[in-house]
Amino acid sequence: LWKKEEHFFCERIAESNEFVTGKELSGYAPWAFSLVPDEEEFSAAFSYMTTDNGFLSKFGLTSLERNSPHYMQGFSHSCLWNGPVWPFATSQTLTALANYLDQTREGATIPANSWFAHFKTYAQSHYFHGRPYIGEYLDEVTGYWLKGEQERSRYYNHSTFNDLVITGLVGLRPQTDNRITINPLVPAKEWDYFCLDNIRYKGHNLTIAWDRHGTRYRQGKGLHVWLDGKLIGHRPTLGPLSCDIPNDTHTLETNM
Repeated sequence: LWKKEEHFFCERIAESNEFVTGKELSGYAPWAFSLVPDEEEFSAAFSYMTTDNGFLSKFGLTSLERNSPHYMQGFSHSCLWNGPVWPFATSQTLTALANYLDQTREGATIPANSWFAHFKTYAQSHYFHGRPYIGEYLDEVTGYWLKGEQERSRYYNHSTFNDLVITGLVGLRPQTDNRITINPLVPAKEWDYFCLDNIRYKGHNLTIAWDRHGTRYRQGKGLHVWLDGKLIGHRPTLGPLSCDIPNDTHTLETNM
């Protein structure tokens, strides 16, 4: 699906195997599953998230690039992926971008603070008539939920908001070994504190907290990781942190 001249993963037409015209936001899905090599050729794809003629719009990432000839083209059906913002596709893309920023060793083509900017726009869309809400798709120009009054689109929960907070914003990156790896995408200069508590992780209770001045939680300055109430990791500044699950810890019993 990689189209070299476009620097993007593009769909093909099944009958002819030819590429479709234009780039769709779903082209970031391979990064959501960590399938893409950390190479400059592929990294170029993320530049389209920062330009108005790519996927960037005031109210989110468009489902189709804005300079496509099919952008907002009229169709007879109502399930439109020709430009409106879909939380389902946005969730995949934010997961993809978080994975890319976590795994790219150097030379990222998009600044790390771009993730939070996109996530903030995505979070702000979770309202309708002033009340918490998640719908099917919304207008990228007005921010208004399309088909919002219809039963089919009401509370259409295909958003992965919680996962984006845990693995992206706070940066808990699940590992296959006995390591705990944290790589927050919180804007370090803007946030003085945050805490993610009571996380069930490999049979343990995990707490992650950032306290710039040490006055919010009164456990000292910096980024802290507690496992079952025991401090196992710390760094004075906000950034990547890895620590081991101690060998003498026991997994908590789970009551179903």
